[in-house]
Amino acid sequence: MDAPTETDVAHVAAAIGDPSRAKVLLALAGGGALPAGALAAEAGVSNSTISGHLAKLLDARLLTVELDGRHRYYRLATTDVARALEQLALIARPLPVRSLNADTRAKALWRARLCYDHLAGRLGVAVMSALQEQDILAAERTVQSGGATDPDAGAAATDLVYVLTLHGRRELTAFGVETDRLPRRRASVRYCVDWAEQRHHLAGALGAALTARLFALEWLRHGKYRRVVHLTDAGRDGLATTFGVPVDRIG
Repeated sequence: MDAPTETDVAHVAAAIGDPSRAKVLLALAGGGALPAGALAAEAGVSNSTISGHLAKLLDARLLTVELDGRHRYYRLATTDVARALEQLALIARPLPVRSLNADTRAKALWRARLCYDHLAGRLGVAVMSALQEQDILAAERTVQSGGATDPDAGAAATDLVYVLTLHGRRELTAFGVETDRLPRRRASVRYCVDWAEQRHHLAGALGAALTARLFALEWLRHGKYRRVVHLTDAGRDGLATTFGVPVDRIG
């Protein structure tokens, strides 16, 4: 077996680093696929210019392309790309708000949005917190392999993981989330550090399945802006009653 080599971080960073390409990636960060024309509009460039940007993103393996007859649709290559964008947002400077529309969009993204296929924003964080309070998810700390020492903590470094409890499996199954049929190709329970709230929201196959169920119940609906979602009246009542989510504090 060949020894692993270092990864070409600079190549990926350069692909993301162009403002137009960053807008393309963010437009696709809510899941789904879009044609080049729609991505050109999102990036604010011409249809002739967008092809070069898409070629660079494909070369960096950040996007994949799907053919539907004569049409080509682009999507993020993996959920890890969406996670990487969310993590970059944690250390990025806020964009200046120069219009009422930009301010409205920014506030909507902060309240509730999709991080690829799972719920994020203030609402996503509130749901994650409620799932722990209801003993549906339990947080555990595991020592990193090799017992590595964290120079900041001065002790063995640990990772935080969340596990679905037996009680949680029953509750979510009764809610309509088939926890025993989550796709095996993907980690069941993961989390993202939400850039807007600096706290965790639920990711992984379970996060995707729960979000899909909220849409199926019409507790969530898509908003005017890409990635933005809105809680319906039924969703406010349902999340409060079912999981104890304090929706009155979501805004």
